[in-house]
Parts: sequence; structure tokens; C-alpha cells
Amino acid sequence: MPTEILLPKLGFSMNEGVLSEWLVADGGAVTAGEPLFALESDKSTQEVEAPASGTLKILKQIGETYPVGTILGEIL
Repeated sequence: MPTEILLPKLGFSMNEGVLSEWLVADGGAVTAGEPLFALESDKSTQEVEAPASGTLKILKQIGETYPVGTILGEIL
């Protein structure tokens, strides 16, 4: 069963964020705990770690703003 990669809430007042960069290519191998993508909020840019190990399937494109909880991709 795939593991969903959700846009996390990084701060108390955060409602959305910009997916600024995927750090692993689509179809690439992912290891749990390694940086997976960069997320920009109003106050900072942070790297978000992979929640599981497997193969990355990207569903959302960089440079776009998404609400907290959006499924950005899956780890198969």
C-alpha cells in the first residue's frame, strides 16, 4: 500500500505552502528520514523528510502553492 506524502503544517498559523523543490526525482529511490522536498512558508524554507522507504511517485509540481494536507506524492 502506498504511503501518501502530505504537505505538513510547519507552524501554528500555516495554512498553505509553496512546493519549492523535489530533492528526489520521480521514480527515484527514497529512504525514510532522508530529505524529500523543500517547502516554503511565509517565514522560512524547510526540507521535509520522507515518511517511508520505497520509490517516489510525484503528483504535484514545484512552484505551486498548496493547502496543508494536500497529497504531494506517494512512496510505493
